[in-house]
Amino acid sequence: MTNPNARRGVFPVVPTIFDEAGRLDLDGQRRAVDFMIDAGSHGLAILANFSEQFALSDDERSAVQKVVLEHVAGRVPVIVTTTHFSSDVCAARSRAAQDAGAAMVMIMPPYHGATIRVSERGIQEFYRRVSDAIDIPIMIQDAPVSGTTLSASFLARLASEVPNVSYFKIECPQAAGKLRELIELGGESIVGPWDGEEAITLLADLDAGATGTMTGGGYPDGIRQIYDAYMAGDTEQAAGLYQRWLPLINYENRQTGLAACKVLMKEGGVIASDTLRHPLAPVHPATREGLLKVARRLDPLVLRWGR
Repeated sequence: MTNPNARRGVFPVVPTIFDEAGRLDLDGQRRAVDFMIDAGSHGLAILANFSEQFALSDDERSAVQKVVLEHVAGRVPVIVTTTHFSSDVCAARSRAAQDAGAAMVMIMPPYHGATIRVSERGIQEFYRRVSDAIDIPIMIQDAPVSGTTLSASFLARLASEVPNVSYFKIECPQAAGKLRELIELGGESIVGPWDGEEAITLLADLDAGATGTMTGGGYPDGIRQIYDAYMAGDTEQAAGLYQRWLPLINYENRQTGLAACKVLMKEGGVIASDTLRHPLAPVHPATREGLLKVARRLDPLVLRWGR
């Protein structure tokens, strides 16, 4: 039975906006949020990997969290990434996010490089410590970047044994198969099986039972079209819409990564600068134009919102 209180829908990642010098641009941050809500986002995710969270100081993280949650002011739910290797630091970050108004926290398993690994028992204790510190749901981010294998059976066990663990963003290869297995093993304890990775596997994951998707933030209106048609039961229309938007989804996923959102937002006048934080390199001009050429065919709101 579907949980009536479950968070569902399109929750794109909000980019962290910098000025040309690489400093936080908090006015631009507010505009990015307003655009993404206007574009139909059911909710937002902040301080994720696509937000360049790994390039932010603790003070900058706090500033972005405060500005976004205050500016959203309850218009949509906000998921805050609180990933950290330390159980206690992650728990403190998660408590601060809850106190600031977050609807959920998203957390990767603890990892550091290729050699410092944590056992399944340690991972379970990690999530339990975080859970004990908060009252809001935890989304486990199952992403290749962590280099940590999280089997469907282990994730299902976490959902049944750690009180607030109930959402799962599956970004690994063959995500649809893992989602099916997770839902089968975890039953009602799997409140939110979600798709990720810029929607490159969105239809397959929806077929597998995904109820939410966390994508890049450049074109929530396009992802909403696909999601809404699918959830209304019109899978043929959803497939047609997916084919229409797939060139842009693919360009983001395979060519530009997290830069795509900022390039689109700058082109449409949402933000003043599409700066990435060094040492990330700016998008090559030819690649940038290729992205925009694909996007212009679709006329997404991002290219018109700030004009």
